[in-house]
Amino acid sequence: MTPTSARLTSVFEAARKEPIHFDDDSRFIIFSDCHRGDNGWSDDFAHNQILFFHALDHYFAEGFTYIELGDGDELWENQDFDEIRLQHDHIFWQMQRFYTADPGRLRLIWGNHDIVRKDPKTVETQLYQYWDDRTKAYRPLFPGLRMHEGLVLQHHDTQQQLFVVHGHQGSWINDRFWRVSRFATRHFWRHAQLLGVPDPTRPAQNPKARNDVERQLSAWALANQCVLICGHTHRSQFPTPDSPPYFNVGSCVHPRCITGIEIRGPEIELIKWWLKPISGSLRIEKDSIVGPRALASYDLPAGYRRLPSRRPLRAAG
Repeated sequence: MTPTSARLTSVFEAARKEPIHFDDDSRFIIFSDCHRGDNGWSDDFAHNQILFFHALDHYFAEGFTYIELGDGDELWENQDFDEIRLQHDHIFWQMQRFYTADPGRLRLIWGNHDIVRKDPKTVETQLYQYWDDRTKAYRPLFPGLRMHEGLVLQHHDTQQQLFVVHGHQGSWINDRFWRVSRFATRHFWRHAQLLGVPDPTRPAQNPKARNDVERQLSAWALANQCVLICGHTHRSQFPTPDSPPYFNVGSCVHPRCITGIEIRGPEIELIKWWLKPISGSLRIEKDSIVGPRALASYDLPAGYRRLPSRRPLRAAG
């Protein structure tokens, strides 16, 4: 068993003890890898913040539950989360709407770039409340919030399970020795990017590492006959029913769009939000990339093994 397989299995077994039950009327939107920063030159999220704000506004009005699949905040490059929250106050206001309406409508998973939040004390310090300069007092943000390493969504009627996790598990540089990688990113790679030098700790900027991660994630989904939904690589994936059931959300830092996965009861769909040219103007639109497709098409009987005969459909950002 590889380190990635062992770590994913461990997270899955822990998560399935407290599954999130859903039915054919349930709606989930899953985004990943926002990498919200300080709104400065290295903040990859800044150019897509209006798209993201508009998308969350839509999903809140439509009754969706928002699942953020890790690396929501860029805590490797930025040590001060208070500055991130201040610079993206409008985004946290949208997220707070979900949590205030029902804490179950906001589910946050930690990834490698916000791995410090595996410590509940850090979550309490950063996310329970914030300092409001206007009122000169602390105000609630997400009081009592629990963050997770992974979640299992289980359909109430079919009992089909969907495993959602960031996808960095088992990696030497992003999981085991993340403190070393954080130090290098914060003090070296962040500045080297100005010269066009890619950060080797990010699979999105390292094709060899990205391909290796995807092979291991696909292998786990195939071996465990379980729908696996990840982020981390920033490359969206949507498999055919006869391929390993490994999905990837993509990211919110693509140059021209943000990508995500919608689950509407029995169906799953890969979508994107982008600035669409219409009659000489630009309008924020949601388009389908792949799907919707029935989740039942990925649910196999016990003992059956898929042959990895086809490559999964891949959508570029």
